[in-house]
Amino acid sequence: MKIKEIREMSTAEINKAIADAKEELFNLRFQHSINQLDNPMKIAETKKTIARLLTVLHEKELAEKA
Repeated sequence: MKIKEIREMSTAEINKAIADAKEELFNLRFQHSINQLDNPMKIAETKKTIARLLTVLHEKELAEKA
């Protein structure tokens, strides 16, 4: 997910996307632990997506306060 796409989302959509990404990360870690994960880089990609979502969410919160 690109940062431009995330910035166009509403706060509720971002929160839902964060929850979905965290659930996906949990599943990826579980698959990795039992050696069923084909692409371990998917874990790092998911972590970066979560960080992007949280960053944009924080930016929106700061913009509302200002």
